[in-house]
Amino acid sequence: MINLTPLARLIFNHRVKESLRWISGCEDTQREQLAWLIRQSRSTRWGEKYHYGEIKNYEDFAQKVPVSSYEDVAPWIMRQLDGESDVLWRGRVNRFAQSSGTSNGKSKYIPITNDALQRCHYKGASDVVAHYLSLYPDSRMFSGKGFILGGSFANEVAHLREDARVGDLSAHLIDKVNPLVNMVRVPSKEIALMEDWEKKLPALVEASMGENITNLSGVPSWFLAVLKAVIAQAGATTIHDVWPNLEVFFHGGIAFAPYCEQYASITDASKMRYLETYNASEGFFAVQNAIDDRAMLLLLDVGVFYEFMPLDQLENPNPQLLPIWKVEPGKIYGLVISSCNGLWRYTIGDTVKIESVNPVKITIAGRTKHFINAFGEELMVHNADAAIAKVCTEMNCAILNYTAAPVYAADNSKGRHEWLIEFAVKPSDMGHFATRLDELLQQENSDYQAKRYKGIFLDKLTVIVARDRLFDDWLASTGKLGGQRKVPRLANNRQFIDPMLKMNQL
Repeated sequence: MINLTPLARLIFNHRVKESLRWISGCEDTQREQLAWLIRQSRSTRWGEKYHYGEIKNYEDFAQKVPVSSYEDVAPWIMRQLDGESDVLWRGRVNRFAQSSGTSNGKSKYIPITNDALQRCHYKGASDVVAHYLSLYPDSRMFSGKGFILGGSFANEVAHLREDARVGDLSAHLIDKVNPLVNMVRVPSKEIALMEDWEKKLPALVEASMGENITNLSGVPSWFLAVLKAVIAQAGATTIHDVWPNLEVFFHGGIAFAPYCEQYASITDASKMRYLETYNASEGFFAVQNAIDDRAMLLLLDVGVFYEFMPLDQLENPNPQLLPIWKVEPGKIYGLVISSCNGLWRYTIGDTVKIESVNPVKITIAGRTKHFINAFGEELMVHNADAAIAKVCTEMNCAILNYTAAPVYAADNSKGRHEWLIEFAVKPSDMGHFATRLDELLQQENSDYQAKRYKGIFLDKLTVIVARDRLFDDWLASTGKLGGQRKVPRLANNRQFIDPMLKMNQL
């Protein structure tokens, strides 16, 4: 394949130059984005309810429009899913990204408008390429093909209308991508959108084995399984034995740090580069734009208006938010967006740390609530509570306390969740308890279900029985035993469970 990288660099370089004006003009840029968003939505049902025709500036907007969670806007989204037009955004919405994280159901459905695709998701993706090519003048990324790993349109929406599509964000992006992009990517759309991962994994391996792969795009946990399968099929030691020109992995979705050692063990470190992105179902928000700084540049002109919720406002039913020009470096905020997908002052559930303000650069600090998202499963506390309640009812047992955390994959094992549970009444069969808990978690959470599918990416959870009063002893050791005692139900790391496991042996 001809090396098209010099031409690509010329095409993409303007985006790097445009981002330079954000250093001194972030307020102007963001006010322009908000004004455009308001103009586009004045005649929607939402815009009429909140008098968008009377909004002149950000200050009016903040006064008239409430802060919303998914539960607040879910009835509006269901109207869109049913086919109603001009609800949250102009026109009829036919695409919805399915993901986990709601408090009232297994899945949530994020509208994907045409504006969101073109102005945000695809524009953000081009920014990733632009900044990478700017950082690495020696890149030959377009001398070969990119391996883009995506999901599918599998969903559980009953009676879905014929012209609507519901599925993973990545499936929508692959399905609607410019046909020219298909010339420089693998696998084919047919393979990329396959639902059955037991069939999809070998198809991905077969489709990529003989290609000149120069770049990867996807979620670290999912790609790890694919790369290991490619290496095994080729009888190789590292992935660079198969694809010697592989140079970069554009990753996002979950934290990469836990996977660093595993990727180092299957790659040639002298050839491999990594660039982090912040691409959620709700929008493409940020991209790493420095080699030795993992902070990501917040994208200010992609049809998204950002607000930031101070941590002391997280439990406030009427929180006071800050616009981007009032945030302070070093502080952590809950991220709130208004976007061309029709979400208004919407709390996406992520917390971000402001690493700098000129320009605004962020790192993802975590979620606003406890969760496990080590493998892209987005397991929430309400999922865990519901599954625990059901299995206890089924098996006539009772628990006093529990916590859970991820166990990361080793050379000969996959990742899994590890549960530490103190029982008031133990189940008669602990093995069956663990099996049913795992099955019920899959019923409660579609992302966990996808990662557990036939054990391709995640092994079944394991349960460790806690000794009597373990959690009380742990709380006392932290100085928190008392009326406000709280055991962290879920954690995305092992900072809580490991000390508890040590105390469990005393």
